[in-house]
Amino acid sequence: MRPGDPGPSRDRDATRPGEQGPSCGCGSTVAARAVPRAPRESQSRPPGATPVRFRPTLHPGAWWLWAISLGVAATRTTNPLLLALLLAASGYVVATHRSSAPWARSYTAFVRLALAVVVIRVLFAVALGSPIPGTHTLLTLPEVPLPHWAQGIRLGGRVTAEAVLFAAYDGLKLATLLVCVGAANALASPSRLLKSLPGALYETGVAVVVALTFAPHLIADVRRLRAARRLRGRPDRGLRGLLQVGLPVLEGALERSVALAAAMEARGYGRTADVPAPVRRTTTALTLGGLLGVCAGTYGLLTAEGGTYGLPVLLAGVLAALAGLRLGGRRSPRTRYRPDPWGAHAWLVTGSGAAVAALLTLASVRDPEALHPGVVPLVAPTLPLWPAVAVLLALLPAFVVPREPS
Repeated sequence: MRPGDPGPSRDRDATRPGEQGPSCGCGSTVAARAVPRAPRESQSRPPGATPVRFRPTLHPGAWWLWAISLGVAATRTTNPLLLALLLAASGYVVATHRSSAPWARSYTAFVRLALAVVVIRVLFAVALGSPIPGTHTLLTLPEVPLPHWAQGIRLGGRVTAEAVLFAAYDGLKLATLLVCVGAANALASPSRLLKSLPGALYETGVAVVVALTFAPHLIADVRRLRAARRLRGRPDRGLRGLLQVGLPVLEGALERSVALAAAMEARGYGRTADVPAPVRRTTTALTLGGLLGVCAGTYGLLTAEGGTYGLPVLLAGVLAALAGLRLGGRRSPRTRYRPDPWGAHAWLVTGSGAAVAALLTLASVRDPEALHPGVVPLVAPTLPLWPAVAVLLALLPAFVVPREPS
Protein backbone atom coordinates (compact mmCIF):
# COMPACT_ATOMS: atom_id res chain seq x y z
CA MET A 1 0.00 0.00 0.00
CA ARG A 2 1.45 3.37 -1.08
CA PRO A 3 1.72 6.33 1.29
CA GLY A 4 -1.40 8.46 1.27
CA ASP A 5 -3.71 5.64 0.17
CA PRO A 6 -6.61 5.02 2.48
CA GLY A 7 -6.60 1.85 4.52
CA PRO A 8 -8.91 -1.08 4.00
CA SER A 9 -12.59 -0.37 4.11
CA ARG A 10 -13.14 -2.60 7.13
CA ASP A 11 -10.74 -0.39 9.11
CA ARG A 12 -12.51 2.77 8.01
CA ASP A 13 -15.94 1.44 8.82
CA ALA A 14 -15.04 -0.12 12.15
CA THR A 15 -15.57 3.10 14.06
CA ARG A 16 -19.17 4.28 14.10
CA PRO A 17 -20.06 7.95 13.64
CA GLY A 18 -19.60 9.88 16.85
CA GLU A 19 -17.24 7.23 18.32
CA GLN A 20 -13.49 7.51 18.62
CA GLY A 21 -11.18 4.61 19.11
CA PRO A 22 -8.23 4.57 21.49
CA SER A 23 -5.12 6.44 20.50
CA CYS A 24 -1.97 4.54 19.62
CA GLY A 25 0.33 7.43 20.51
CA CYS A 26 1.31 8.31 16.92
CA GLY A 27 -1.40 10.83 16.14
CA SER A 28 -3.78 8.35 14.53
CA THR A 29 -6.77 6.64 16.08
CA VAL A 30 -7.18 2.89 16.23
CA ALA A 31 -10.65 1.75 15.35
CA ALA A 32 -12.52 -0.09 18.08
CA ARG A 33 -15.52 -2.28 17.72
CA ALA A 34 -18.37 -1.30 19.99
CA VAL A 35 -19.27 -3.94 22.59
CA PRO A 36 -23.01 -4.19 23.26
CA ARG A 37 -23.98 -3.59 26.89
CA ALA A 38 -26.22 -5.83 28.88
CA PRO A 39 -29.68 -4.40 29.35
CA ARG A 40 -30.40 -2.97 32.75
CA GLU A 41 -32.95 -4.47 35.06
CA SER A 42 -35.32 -1.55 34.52
CA GLN A 43 -35.02 -1.95 30.76
CA SER A 44 -35.63 -5.70 30.78
CA ARG A 45 -38.67 -5.45 33.09
CA PRO A 46 -41.98 -5.12 31.23
CA PRO A 47 -43.58 -1.69 31.34
CA GLY A 48 -45.90 -1.20 34.29
CA ALA A 49 -44.56 -4.20 36.23
CA THR A 50 -43.86 -3.67 39.92
CA PRO A 51 -40.39 -4.57 41.21
CA VAL A 52 -40.10 -7.83 43.13
CA ARG A 53 -39.49 -7.27 46.83
CA PHE A 54 -38.77 -10.07 49.22
CA ARG A 55 -40.80 -9.87 52.37
CA PRO A 56 -38.81 -9.99 55.59
CA THR A 57 -38.99 -13.29 57.43
CA LEU A 58 -40.41 -13.62 60.91
CA HIS A 59 -38.24 -12.66 63.84
CA PRO A 60 -36.79 -15.87 65.39
CA GLY A 61 -37.56 -14.64 68.90
CA ALA A 62 -41.27 -14.71 68.06
CA TRP A 63 -41.09 -18.44 67.29
CA TRP A 64 -39.33 -19.13 70.58
CA LEU A 65 -41.81 -17.08 72.62
CA TRP A 66 -44.67 -18.87 70.86
CA ALA A 67 -43.18 -22.29 71.58
CA ILE A 68 -42.30 -21.47 75.19
CA SER A 69 -45.87 -20.25 75.75
CA LEU A 70 -47.20 -23.53 74.40
CA GLY A 71 -44.84 -25.37 76.74
CA VAL A 72 -46.16 -23.32 79.68
CA ALA A 73 -49.69 -24.22 78.62
CA ALA A 74 -48.71 -27.90 78.53
CA THR A 75 -47.52 -27.75 82.13
CA ARG A 76 -50.95 -26.54 83.30
CA THR A 77 -52.84 -29.69 82.30
CA THR A 78 -52.60 -33.47 82.24
CA ASN A 79 -55.66 -33.94 80.05
CA PRO A 80 -54.44 -36.13 77.17
CA LEU A 81 -56.96 -34.63 74.75
CA LEU A 82 -55.73 -31.07 75.34
CA LEU A 83 -52.12 -32.22 75.17
CA ALA A 84 -52.87 -33.99 71.88
CA LEU A 85 -54.35 -30.73 70.55
CA LEU A 86 -51.19 -28.87 71.53
CA LEU A 87 -49.06 -31.49 69.77
CA ALA A 88 -51.21 -31.33 66.65
CA ALA A 89 -51.18 -27.52 66.55
CA SER A 90 -47.42 -27.24 66.93
CA GLY A 91 -46.85 -30.04 64.42
CA TYR A 92 -49.07 -28.39 61.82
CA VAL A 93 -47.26 -25.07 62.15
CA VAL A 94 -43.90 -26.83 61.79
CA ALA A 95 -45.11 -28.74 58.73
CA THR A 96 -46.25 -25.55 56.98
CA HIS A 97 -43.33 -23.24 57.84
CA ARG A 98 -40.30 -25.46 58.31
CA SER A 99 -37.44 -24.74 55.92
CA SER A 100 -35.02 -27.18 54.31
CA ALA A 101 -32.04 -26.15 56.47
CA PRO A 102 -30.21 -28.88 58.44
CA TRP A 103 -31.22 -27.41 61.80
CA ALA A 104 -34.89 -27.60 60.76
CA ARG A 105 -34.78 -31.38 60.48
CA SER A 106 -34.41 -31.95 64.21
CA TYR A 107 -38.15 -31.90 64.87
CA THR A 108 -38.43 -35.64 64.19
CA ALA A 109 -35.67 -36.31 66.70
CA PHE A 110 -37.54 -34.34 69.37
CA VAL A 111 -40.73 -36.31 68.62
CA ARG A 112 -38.87 -39.58 69.06
CA LEU A 113 -37.34 -38.31 72.28
CA ALA A 114 -40.83 -37.38 73.51
CA LEU A 115 -42.11 -40.89 72.76
CA ALA A 116 -39.14 -42.37 74.61
CA VAL A 117 -39.94 -40.18 77.62
CA VAL A 118 -43.52 -41.50 77.76
CA VAL A 119 -42.36 -45.11 77.46
CA ILE A 120 -39.67 -44.71 80.12
CA ARG A 121 -42.10 -43.01 82.51
CA VAL A 122 -44.57 -45.88 82.16
CA LEU A 123 -41.84 -48.51 82.56
CA PHE A 124 -40.65 -46.84 85.77
CA ALA A 125 -44.19 -46.91 87.13
CA VAL A 126 -44.49 -50.59 86.25
CA ALA A 127 -41.10 -51.68 87.60
CA LEU A 128 -40.73 -49.37 90.63
CA GLY A 129 -44.36 -49.06 91.61
CA SER A 130 -46.51 -45.99 92.04
CA PRO A 131 -48.11 -44.28 95.06
CA ILE A 132 -51.42 -44.14 93.17
CA PRO A 133 -53.82 -46.71 94.62
CA GLY A 134 -55.88 -48.80 92.25
CA THR A 135 -58.30 -51.68 92.05
CA HIS A 136 -57.91 -52.72 88.39
CA THR A 137 -54.94 -55.09 88.35
CA LEU A 138 -53.27 -55.54 84.99
CA LEU A 139 -50.52 -57.98 85.98
CA THR A 140 -48.46 -59.05 88.95
CA LEU A 141 -44.67 -59.05 88.69
CA PRO A 142 -42.29 -60.91 90.99
CA GLU A 143 -41.50 -58.57 93.86
CA VAL A 144 -37.93 -58.17 95.11
CA PRO A 145 -37.64 -57.67 98.89
CA LEU A 146 -35.76 -54.53 99.89
CA PRO A 147 -34.19 -53.53 103.23
CA HIS A 148 -36.03 -51.39 105.76
CA TRP A 149 -34.15 -48.21 104.82
CA ALA A 150 -35.66 -48.39 101.30
CA GLN A 151 -39.23 -48.03 102.47
CA GLY A 152 -41.52 -46.45 99.89
CA ILE A 153 -39.70 -48.12 97.01
CA ARG A 154 -40.58 -51.52 95.64
CA LEU A 155 -39.40 -53.59 92.73
CA GLY A 156 -42.14 -55.51 90.99
CA GLY A 157 -45.44 -56.39 92.56
CA ARG A 158 -48.97 -55.56 91.49
CA VAL A 159 -49.39 -53.24 88.50
CA THR A 160 -52.70 -51.41 88.33
CA ALA A 161 -54.36 -49.60 85.46
CA GLU A 162 -54.67 -46.44 87.55
CA ALA A 163 -50.92 -46.25 88.15
CA VAL A 164 -50.08 -46.87 84.48
CA LEU A 165 -52.58 -44.26 83.32
CA PHE A 166 -51.29 -41.67 85.79
CA ALA A 167 -47.72 -42.29 84.61
CA ALA A 168 -48.82 -41.98 80.98
CA TYR A 169 -50.54 -38.64 81.68
CA ASP A 170 -47.47 -37.34 83.48
CA GLY A 171 -45.10 -38.51 80.74
CA LEU A 172 -47.29 -37.03 78.01
CA LYS A 173 -47.10 -33.62 79.68
CA LEU A 174 -43.29 -33.68 79.63
CA ALA A 175 -43.31 -35.04 76.08
CA THR A 176 -45.47 -32.14 74.90
CA LEU A 177 -43.04 -29.70 76.46
CA LEU A 178 -40.14 -31.34 74.58
CA VAL A 179 -42.04 -31.25 71.28
CA CYS A 180 -42.74 -27.53 71.74
CA VAL A 181 -39.01 -26.90 72.22
CA GLY A 182 -38.34 -28.97 69.11
CA ALA A 183 -40.84 -26.86 67.16
CA ALA A 184 -38.98 -23.69 68.12
CA ASN A 185 -35.68 -25.28 67.15
CA ALA A 186 -37.10 -26.28 63.75
CA LEU A 187 -38.71 -22.92 62.97
CA ALA A 188 -36.21 -20.34 64.27
CA SER A 189 -32.78 -19.98 62.71
CA PRO A 190 -30.10 -20.21 65.44
CA SER A 191 -27.78 -17.76 63.68
CA ARG A 192 -30.54 -15.17 63.28
CA LEU A 193 -31.54 -15.68 66.90
CA LEU A 194 -27.96 -15.02 67.94
CA LYS A 195 -28.01 -11.67 66.12
CA SER A 196 -31.10 -10.61 68.08
CA LEU A 197 -29.65 -11.21 71.54
CA PRO A 198 -28.54 -8.21 73.60
CA GLY A 199 -24.84 -7.55 73.82
CA ALA A 200 -24.57 -8.71 77.43
CA LEU A 201 -25.84 -12.19 76.50
CA TYR A 202 -23.86 -12.51 73.30
CA GLU A 203 -21.22 -14.91 74.65
CA THR A 204 -23.83 -17.03 76.43
CA GLY A 205 -25.97 -16.99 73.31
CA VAL A 206 -23.10 -18.31 71.20
CA ALA A 207 -22.70 -21.27 73.54
CA VAL A 208 -26.43 -21.99 73.49
CA VAL A 209 -26.66 -21.70 69.70
CA VAL A 210 -23.71 -24.04 69.23
CA ALA A 211 -25.36 -26.52 71.59
CA LEU A 212 -28.70 -26.27 69.76
CA THR A 213 -27.16 -26.76 66.33
CA PHE A 214 -25.03 -29.72 67.43
CA ALA A 215 -27.91 -32.22 67.38
CA PRO A 216 -29.23 -31.31 63.88
CA HIS A 217 -25.73 -31.52 62.35
CA LEU A 218 -25.13 -34.79 64.14
CA ILE A 219 -28.36 -36.25 62.77
CA ALA A 220 -27.52 -35.04 59.25
CA ASP A 221 -24.06 -36.65 59.45
CA VAL A 222 -25.50 -39.95 60.64
CA ARG A 223 -28.02 -40.01 57.80
CA ARG A 224 -25.38 -39.13 55.22
CA LEU A 225 -22.96 -41.81 56.41
CA ARG A 226 -25.64 -44.48 56.64
CA ALA A 227 -26.78 -43.70 53.10
CA ALA A 228 -23.18 -43.92 51.89
CA ARG A 229 -22.72 -47.30 53.57
CA ARG A 230 -25.93 -48.63 52.03
CA LEU A 231 -24.75 -47.55 48.58
CA ARG A 232 -21.51 -49.49 49.14
CA GLY A 233 -23.40 -52.58 50.31
CA ARG A 234 -22.16 -52.35 53.87
CA PRO A 235 -24.30 -52.82 56.98
CA ASP A 236 -25.60 -49.63 58.60
CA ARG A 237 -27.50 -51.18 61.51
CA GLY A 238 -26.53 -53.10 64.59
CA LEU A 239 -23.53 -52.67 66.83
CA ARG A 240 -21.00 -53.02 64.00
CA GLY A 241 -22.70 -50.41 61.85
CA LEU A 242 -23.01 -48.06 64.82
CA LEU A 243 -19.30 -48.30 65.62
CA GLN A 244 -18.25 -47.74 62.01
CA VAL A 245 -20.57 -44.76 61.63
CA GLY A 246 -19.74 -43.21 64.99
CA LEU A 247 -16.06 -42.60 64.28
CA PRO A 248 -16.60 -40.46 61.13
CA VAL A 249 -19.37 -38.58 62.91
CA LEU A 250 -17.03 -37.80 65.81
CA GLU A 251 -14.30 -36.74 63.37
CA GLY A 252 -16.74 -34.38 61.59
CA ALA A 253 -17.82 -32.88 64.91
CA LEU A 254 -14.20 -32.20 65.87
CA GLU A 255 -13.48 -30.60 62.48
CA ARG A 256 -16.52 -28.32 62.85
CA SER A 257 -15.38 -27.38 66.34
CA VAL A 258 -11.90 -26.41 65.11
CA ALA A 259 -13.36 -24.44 62.19
CA LEU A 260 -15.81 -22.67 64.50
CA ALA A 261 -13.04 -21.76 66.94
CA ALA A 262 -10.91 -20.36 64.11
CA ALA A 263 -13.82 -18.34 62.74
CA MET A 264 -14.64 -16.93 66.18
CA GLU A 265 -11.02 -15.98 66.80
CA ALA A 266 -10.75 -14.32 63.38
CA ARG A 267 -13.84 -12.22 64.14
CA GLY A 268 -12.51 -11.02 67.48
CA TYR A 269 -14.83 -13.08 69.66
CA GLY A 270 -14.48 -12.28 73.34
CA ARG A 271 -13.31 -8.70 73.02
CA THR A 272 -14.49 -6.38 75.75
CA ALA A 273 -14.56 -2.61 75.83
CA ASP A 274 -13.28 -0.44 78.66
CA VAL A 275 -16.21 0.44 80.92
CA PRO A 276 -15.92 2.69 84.00
CA ALA A 277 -15.95 0.96 87.36
CA PRO A 278 -19.22 2.62 88.56
CA VAL A 279 -21.01 1.34 85.47
CA ARG A 280 -19.72 -2.18 86.08
CA ARG A 281 -20.84 -2.14 89.71
CA THR A 282 -24.25 -0.76 88.75
CA THR A 283 -24.63 -3.44 86.10
CA THR A 284 -23.79 -6.21 88.55
CA ALA A 285 -26.16 -4.85 91.20
CA LEU A 286 -29.04 -4.49 88.76
CA THR A 287 -28.56 -7.92 87.21
CA LEU A 288 -28.20 -9.83 90.48
CA GLY A 289 -30.96 -7.83 92.16
CA GLY A 290 -33.25 -8.38 89.20
CA LEU A 291 -32.65 -12.14 89.18
CA LEU A 292 -33.29 -12.35 92.92
CA GLY A 293 -36.47 -10.33 92.42
CA VAL A 294 -37.62 -12.69 89.67
CA CYS A 295 -37.01 -15.71 91.92
CA ALA A 296 -38.79 -14.13 94.89
CA GLY A 297 -41.71 -12.95 92.74
CA THR A 298 -42.11 -16.37 91.14
CA TYR A 299 -42.09 -18.02 94.56
CA GLY A 300 -44.71 -15.56 95.74
CA LEU A 301 -46.97 -16.35 92.79
CA LEU A 302 -46.69 -20.09 93.39
CA THR A 303 -47.54 -19.91 97.09
CA ALA A 304 -50.73 -18.78 98.75
CA GLU A 305 -48.96 -16.58 101.30
CA GLY A 306 -47.10 -14.51 98.72
CA GLY A 307 -49.99 -13.68 96.44
CA THR A 308 -49.97 -10.02 97.49
CA TYR A 309 -46.31 -9.23 96.84
CA GLY A 310 -45.52 -11.84 94.17
CA LEU A 311 -46.51 -9.92 91.04
CA PRO A 312 -44.99 -6.51 92.00
CA VAL A 313 -41.69 -8.11 93.02
CA LEU A 314 -41.62 -10.13 89.81
CA LEU A 315 -42.20 -7.06 87.64
CA ALA A 316 -39.58 -5.06 89.54
CA GLY A 317 -37.08 -7.88 89.15
CA VAL A 318 -37.70 -8.14 85.41
CA LEU A 319 -37.22 -4.40 84.94
CA ALA A 320 -34.00 -4.39 86.99
CA ALA A 321 -32.62 -7.36 85.07
CA LEU A 322 -33.41 -5.73 81.72
CA ALA A 323 -31.69 -2.53 82.84
CA GLY A 324 -28.64 -4.53 83.91
CA LEU A 325 -28.52 -6.29 80.55
CA ARG A 326 -28.80 -2.95 78.81
CA LEU A 327 -25.82 -1.54 80.70
CA GLY A 328 -23.88 -4.78 80.35
CA GLY A 329 -24.14 -4.58 76.59
CA ARG A 330 -21.59 -1.77 76.58
CA ARG A 331 -18.82 -4.26 77.33
CA SER A 332 -19.46 -6.13 74.07
CA PRO A 333 -18.53 -3.91 71.10
CA ARG A 334 -20.36 -5.49 68.18
CA THR A 335 -22.64 -4.39 65.40
CA ARG A 336 -25.64 -5.97 63.72
CA TYR A 337 -25.88 -6.30 59.95
CA ARG A 338 -29.47 -5.93 58.77
CA PRO A 339 -31.22 -6.80 62.06
CA ASP A 340 -34.50 -8.69 61.83
CA PRO A 341 -37.51 -6.39 62.25
CA TRP A 342 -40.13 -7.09 64.88
CA GLY A 343 -43.29 -6.45 62.91
CA ALA A 344 -46.98 -7.16 63.13
CA HIS A 345 -46.54 -10.85 62.31
CA ALA A 346 -44.16 -11.27 65.24
CA TRP A 347 -46.68 -9.65 67.59
CA LEU A 348 -49.45 -11.94 66.30
CA VAL A 349 -47.36 -15.09 66.73
CA THR A 350 -46.22 -14.12 70.22
CA GLY A 351 -49.71 -13.02 71.21
CA SER A 352 -51.27 -16.30 70.06
CA GLY A 353 -48.90 -18.35 72.20
CA ALA A 354 -49.30 -16.05 75.21
CA ALA A 355 -53.08 -16.24 74.87
CA VAL A 356 -52.98 -20.05 74.92
CA ALA A 357 -50.79 -20.05 78.04
CA ALA A 358 -52.93 -17.46 79.85
CA LEU A 359 -56.26 -19.12 79.02
CA LEU A 360 -55.11 -22.60 80.08
CA THR A 361 -53.70 -21.16 83.30
CA LEU A 362 -57.05 -19.52 83.98
CA ALA A 363 -58.86 -22.75 83.15
CA SER A 364 -56.65 -24.74 85.54
CA VAL A 365 -57.72 -22.41 88.35
CA ARG A 366 -61.44 -22.28 87.53
CA ASP A 367 -61.99 -25.87 86.40
CA PRO A 368 -59.13 -28.05 87.68
CA GLU A 369 -61.11 -31.29 87.28
CA ALA A 370 -61.40 -30.82 83.51
CA LEU A 371 -57.71 -30.07 83.01
CA HIS A 372 -56.53 -32.73 85.46
CA PRO A 373 -58.74 -35.79 84.93
CA GLY A 374 -58.70 -38.20 87.83
CA VAL A 375 -57.56 -41.79 87.67
CA VAL A 376 -59.08 -42.92 90.97
CA PRO A 377 -61.78 -43.87 90.23
CA LEU A 378 -60.84 -44.76 86.68
CA VAL A 379 -62.78 -42.48 84.31
CA ALA A 380 -62.35 -41.48 80.68
CA PRO A 381 -61.05 -37.93 80.12
CA THR A 382 -63.41 -35.39 78.59
CA LEU A 383 -62.56 -32.52 76.27
CA PRO A 384 -63.45 -29.15 77.85
CA LEU A 385 -64.89 -26.82 75.24
CA TRP A 386 -63.41 -23.38 75.82
CA PRO A 387 -59.90 -24.62 76.79
CA ALA A 388 -59.89 -26.60 73.53
CA VAL A 389 -60.85 -23.48 71.60
CA ALA A 390 -58.05 -21.63 73.39
CA VAL A 391 -55.54 -24.27 72.25
CA LEU A 392 -56.65 -23.78 68.65
CA LEU A 393 -55.32 -20.21 68.85
CA ALA A 394 -51.86 -21.77 68.52
CA LEU A 395 -52.68 -22.41 64.84
CA LEU A 396 -52.72 -18.68 64.08
CA PRO A 397 -49.07 -18.56 62.85
CA ALA A 398 -49.87 -21.13 60.16
CA PHE A 399 -52.26 -18.65 58.50
CA VAL A 400 -50.79 -15.19 59.20
CA VAL A 401 -47.06 -15.79 58.71
CA PRO A 402 -45.92 -15.78 55.05
CA ARG A 403 -43.97 -18.82 54.03
CA GLU A 404 -40.34 -18.39 53.11
CA PRO A 405 -39.43 -19.10 49.47
CA SER A 406 -37.85 -22.53 49.11
